[in-house]
Amino acid sequence: MKAEATRREGAALLAASAMLPALGRASTTSEGQTAMSTVTTPDGVEIFYKDWGPKSAQPIMFHHGWPLSADDWDAQMLFFLSKGFRVVAHDRRGHGRSAQVADGHDMDHYAADAFAVVQHLDLRNAVHIGHSTGGGEVARYVAKHGQPAGRVAKAVLVSAVPPLMLKTPANPEGLPIEVFDGFRAALAANRAQFFRDVPAGPFYGFNRPGATVHEGVIQNWWRQGMMGGAKAHYDGIKAFSETDQTDDLRAITVPTLVLHGDDDQIVPIADAALKSAPLLSRGTLKVYPGFSHGMLTVNADTLNADLLAFIQA
Repeated sequence: MKAEATRREGAALLAASAMLPALGRASTTSEGQTAMSTVTTPDGVEIFYKDWGPKSAQPIMFHHGWPLSADDWDAQMLFFLSKGFRVVAHDRRGHGRSAQVADGHDMDHYAADAFAVVQHLDLRNAVHIGHSTGGGEVARYVAKHGQPAGRVAKAVLVSAVPPLMLKTPANPEGLPIEVFDGFRAALAANRAQFFRDVPAGPFYGFNRPGATVHEGVIQNWWRQGMMGGAKAHYDGIKAFSETDQTDDLRAITVPTLVLHGDDDQIVPIADAALKSAPLLSRGTLKVYPGFSHGMLTVNADTLNADLLAFIQA
């Protein structure tokens, strides 16, 4: 009887495993080892990606923020997968499971790497959604690659860095260079501690009085950050803070949704969404009172509903 029960359990597990391809399954090497899904860029960098859902469905491609990985979009990928979409997300070069190369940590390479994934998967009529630095990546990608190739349907910028975070004579509302120098110093001195302090404090607004702190969210942020390379993270600070994307925004002609929380302590709304939305020819701005920089995680239900409404409109 016990042997029969064990046999039945094994059969049930095999049946369940047969359903996994709907979520994407890694290939297997000749030696029997599991291989990750990757694409190699024209300059030889291996980029990891996830590709879930029907290949015939409209694709949504997610672009993560600094210093995280594609895993930061879990709540959105599972939600939109359940709605019948094809969902794709990649780890930026030097981040997550992608190659920890020393060079190319700038918006041009970020956008080109995203295009390599798009071409490899032949994504068409896609919606591109970017958070924070990923929002800058989306703006550069759509302007430089997506629209010229005719592959983009819509774009979404969530708590995104464009048009320019750095304070300059032409951008007096920006943050002074000392803020970003402080990021670099903290990362170089003790990256592990820095990557604990950011999510435990301002990223999700957990430093606000009365905030509900989610320890698992903090640990997951730390996990994702520490998977990546220190060089990529260090150089990425310059990329997200000093890249002027005014021209990218002006070049975008597809419908673009700009979402931002007015209590964003990482990318202040006054120098981001409130400036970027007017630069978009077909832009729509939605502001969330009291929401933090990490709202896509801690306010996922609200964000997901609004993203779905925009995509389906």
